[in-house]
Amino acid sequence: MTVKIDLNNENSYEIYIEKLKKISFDRKVVVVTNPTIASFHLEYLKENLSAQELSFCTIPDGEEYKNMQTLEQILESCFLAKLDRKSLLVAFGGGVIGDMTGFAASIYQRGIDFIQIPTTLLSQVDASVGGKTGINNRFGKNLIGSFHQPKAVYIDSSFLKTLPKREFGAGVAEIIKMAVCFNKDFFMWLENNDLNYEKNIDIAIQKSVQTKAYVVSVDEKEQGLRAALNYGHTFGHVIENLTNYKTYLHGEAVGIGMCMANALAVKLGFMSEDDEKRVEKLLKKYEIPITYKIKDIEDFYEHFFLDKKSSNSKIKFILPVGIGDCKITDEIKRDDVIEILKGF
Repeated sequence: MTVKIDLNNENSYEIYIEKLKKISFDRKVVVVTNPTIASFHLEYLKENLSAQELSFCTIPDGEEYKNMQTLEQILESCFLAKLDRKSLLVAFGGGVIGDMTGFAASIYQRGIDFIQIPTTLLSQVDASVGGKTGINNRFGKNLIGSFHQPKAVYIDSSFLKTLPKREFGAGVAEIIKMAVCFNKDFFMWLENNDLNYEKNIDIAIQKSVQTKAYVVSVDEKEQGLRAALNYGHTFGHVIENLTNYKTYLHGEAVGIGMCMANALAVKLGFMSEDDEKRVEKLLKKYEIPITYKIKDIEDFYEHFFLDKKSSNSKIKFILPVGIGDCKITDEIKRDDVIEILKGF
């Protein structure tokens, strides 16, 4: 299956959801990956990828390494391989690899091409699509980065066979996010189907990518609708930052963040308690955490102002309206948010 991101400019590209086929490039290519992915899948990639010159850059595995030091390591590999402006980077891994490779591509010699070959469920359904790139710093997540669209995305679900259970659940959280915000029928389908079956996960990937592709095509630079994809992330990014990116996987933090957003939506009358419980039940089905103990409520609240969506000292929240719709607002009273945070 092929899904197109239609941006009405030279940035449009195809997303191929199928078994990886042979890809050939008549230019220099550097593949960025990590030791875990390389040990499982690098030989499979080598069988299907050829280039004028092919080099590999292996960076440390984990969100805590999504920083300036690792970015410099990727750039150094580009210089050592003597890449020029017609060369290409390949992101071969999960969301961290994709974000960092894309960012490196956007700034190497003022911008070169890259493609995504995502190997985790989270990156296949969300992170690899849409051109958001970046790194973290001590102030927060993805606060340094750029919009730089890949030239293509190749999604092969066979990579998921080696995925740890927690990583799988983290990806499911992003699938649930898509359904709650945009597609009630898809949410009901998720309630009635087990994603541990290959046939079902393939369907879920397709539906998620189609949703993300539509949203990005309408709003590439997140001026409006695309912000809805951050449902659960406003809270989740704070949790990740406060735990130094070591306690929770990104999707797990998003799962908790969705529960926080849902609690706020229920308080404001946007969502029923029954729908809130349905989302919780679906998250728990895949052992995605739904609770978090906040140590300092004031500190947690202040972290919201470092969110990229915040502006003019107002915090932008994405709140579900029932299941299948959502509301983007910066008009939520501080006291209402604090009251919800006290419940965690």
